[in-house]
Amino acid sequence: MTSQINIGPVSLDMNVFLAPMTGVSDMAFRSLVKRMGAGLVVSEMIASQAMIRQTRQSLRMIKAHGEEPMVVQLAGCEPDVMAEAAKLNEDLGAQVIDINMGCPVKKVVNGHAGSALMRDELLAAKIIEATVKAVKIPVTLKMRTGWDDSNRNAPKLAKIAEDLGIKMITVHGRTRCQLYNGKSDWRFIRTVKNAVKVPVIGNGDVVTPQDAQNLLEQSGADGVMIGRGAYGRPWFIKQAYDYISSGILQKDPTLNNQLNIVLEHFEDILNLYGTEGGVKIARKHLGWYSKSLKDSADYRVRVNQTDCPSKMRDIVQDFYHLQIEST
Repeated sequence: MTSQINIGPVSLDMNVFLAPMTGVSDMAFRSLVKRMGAGLVVSEMIASQAMIRQTRQSLRMIKAHGEEPMVVQLAGCEPDVMAEAAKLNEDLGAQVIDINMGCPVKKVVNGHAGSALMRDELLAAKIIEATVKAVKIPVTLKMRTGWDDSNRNAPKLAKIAEDLGIKMITVHGRTRCQLYNGKSDWRFIRTVKNAVKVPVIGNGDVVTPQDAQNLLEQSGADGVMIGRGAYGRPWFIKQAYDYISSGILQKDPTLNNQLNIVLEHFEDILNLYGTEGGVKIARKHLGWYSKSLKDSADYRVRVNQTDCPSKMRDIVQDFYHLQIEST
């Protein structure tokens, strides 16, 4: 199974990607996942209006380090605003623009953006056309299978997008109305793959390397995008790639190595957000890292009750050292 994917002139040697996730795939996490072997990482979803205003938060969300190619995902419902935001990101160094038509969150949908656009193919087409025409770099699209089970129009929208110049399409195998409930329909993704010639990436419910393989087999997709399955496992993207490319099931890093990864990630978070904001952001990541480890519930309580970075660092080190000693 080939692993090379071309997004227009951008060539990727690995076909397992990290999904854009609001509040998760910031620069600290993206750069870590990229260093550990992801084929592609994508920024958090950024509102096009906020990007044009160049708010402090939006500029931080596109901040990158060692993420070649730099991919920025934009959300919005106004073609001219999306086009302007795309051009601005191109000027700031983005090498690929991704259009979000898959976010199911109520706040986004009520703003007629994200997956709401799958109910308005005409507006979706105008947004795609305006964005593609605004930049010289490739533009990709992420969407769901449709709005609900009665309106699974992903294949039709994919063909519209391809005709308008979209260079890659990612499909999360749920409808908007499913949110994250039920199961991702990997087989339906095949209907999108059959509708277009550009690369199609499958997304949803990949939590083991075997899941990645099964998604590819059932969907016929060219690659896999992993979101929640990477929580607390920045190494999982590479594990999935190794399995689908060679059949080798790689073990998780040793506890010693995991401790080093966690501490590195913690320092990167503090550097990105500052002490107060960084401690708050770090809590969820530290919790995810510890999920499968012994006595992790008590550890998470202590982490969540600590506001001091040095104390938090000590709690992390003590916890992992106890894990290491007990093995």
